[in-house]
Amino acid sequence: MTTADTALVESPKKSLLPAWLRAMRPKQWVKNVLVLAAPVAAGRLFEPQVLINSLWAFVSFSLVSASIYLINDIRDVEADRLHPKKRFRPIAAGELGAAVANVLAVVCLAGALALGWWVSPLLALTLATYWVLQVGYSLFLKHQPIIDLAMVSSGFLLRAVAGGVASQIELSQWFLLVASFGSLFMVAGKRYSEMKELGADSGTRQSLERYSLSYLRFVWAISCSIVIMSYSLWAFEHRALEPWGIAWTAISIAPFTLALLRYAMDIDAGNAGEPEDVVLNDRVLQTLAVLWMVPLGIAVFVQ
Repeated sequence: MTTADTALVESPKKSLLPAWLRAMRPKQWVKNVLVLAAPVAAGRLFEPQVLINSLWAFVSFSLVSASIYLINDIRDVEADRLHPKKRFRPIAAGELGAAVANVLAVVCLAGALALGWWVSPLLALTLATYWVLQVGYSLFLKHQPIIDLAMVSSGFLLRAVAGGVASQIELSQWFLLVASFGSLFMVAGKRYSEMKELGADSGTRQSLERYSLSYLRFVWAISCSIVIMSYSLWAFEHRALEPWGIAWTAISIAPFTLALLRYAMDIDAGNAGEPEDVVLNDRVLQTLAVLWMVPLGIAVFVQ
């Protein structure tokens, strides 16, 4: 190993967070902001009780996802110790024992379900469904092509659903279609980028060996088409309810579509292996997102 290679696998800067908290991967909790999707789409996010329930849904989803991360790290501890980066995770590095991690995973799960039940029984059911699906994914479903796409997509979808059931917000068919196929679009795009960058035989994912680039392109392309169509139908359906006599939701279709096409370009270039990096680094995509949110915000919040 060269000096440069050694530098790449050096121990990361010492975190001030305790090992038990780092093992719960708080950086990943940003995904849970999806619980705000339904309240935002319904224009009810700033109602006091809805906002409080949405925050509790965020906390409960953070706890249940932390339980999954702990279980994954316990199960994959030996493999993680051979990985240049994952070997620094608290469990793999020996900073947190497997027994303690198991107890912490149970506590997180119990806390999430108890909090979810207190907010709404349907939220608790959503959390339990998420946990069961993700454990199944971790144990064996992640090696099954197509099924692995569905399992990862379901995680994003259930986050979006959680925000609705927490406040008894009715989820329209358009919302569910956009959330479902939007999740599939991102996951299929992620796999496409991974395969294009690393190849099918990279050994990083067994399921990649049974995919082809053309098949994954078909999945993310058709998912993108369904998302645009579903969003457009929702937008035209709600234009009569908008303020000042302007079809704000219809106006939002253009930047929404352009943003998806911009992201699709990143997928096609093989740059969407880490979706959060695309969103954080693509200034054009960020601009289109703002241009989409402004008319949408006026449509759903200004009466």
